[in-house]
Amino acid sequence: MAAAVIIIPIIVVSIAALTSYLVYQLFLKNYLAKRSISQTLDKYNIQKTPSQIIKEYHENKGEHLTHEEIQKLEKNYTINEPEQFLAMYDAIRENSKDRK
Repeated sequence: MAAAVIIIPIIVVSIAALTSYLVYQLFLKNYLAKRSISQTLDKYNIQKTPSQIIKEYHENKGEHLTHEEIQKLEKNYTINEPEQFLAMYDAIRENSKDRK
């Protein structure tokens, strides 16, 4: 009886903590990262989506990526290197100025 009084609350708290962690890792983390990038692009008045920026950047380099490759790069950049979107956009803009 005394063990149940200690074990049951520990199990309940463990389940709640595990559920919260999984929700954060699977949904919230990605959502917050995408929102942050979207706000940054809006702040600098950039009308392109992250996937468009990646596609144009690699096309300017002469690389043609599939849709799946673009999605994989977008996910990686979103979570690990969000500043790369601005760097790629600057490279696209400079390349378009050089062509004119």
